[in-house]
Amino acid sequence: MTQMRIPEAAEFLGVSDDTVRRWIESGRLAASADAAGRQVIDGAEVARAMREGAGTPASAELAPIVSRSARNRFAGVVTRIVKDTVMAQVEIQAGPHRFISLLSTEAVDELGLEPGSLAIATVKATNVGVEVPGR
Repeated sequence: MTQMRIPEAAEFLGVSDDTVRRWIESGRLAASADAAGRQVIDGAEVARAMREGAGTPASAELAPIVSRSARNRFAGVVTRIVKDTVMAQVEIQAGPHRFISLLSTEAVDELGLEPGSLAIATVKATNVGVEVPGR
């Protein structure tokens, strides 16, 4: 399960750290404490807020990718996964943009994708690929 500190969640939601803190205080976002006692927000909770249109588009560039051929990259959060034995449908919310990619169930498992995971939708022509940033 991906957990984000307040500045990271704010970047994805396109708002300030203070706005995220106010949303936590008002109950709009649920937060908990990590092992060090810092406030963290579950990635699935950030995805929910993104789906509801909180804030503006995120400009997050996660960890650098060494090389790529696709020009259009959208950093976001996995909001939904539907799997069967062979194929999977992965939904990524990146700011106001919702991307759905079809890939093998094996690829989803190897990437460790689950709702709340950070991911990058890469778009080239009519195909959407999924990348997982390094931490």
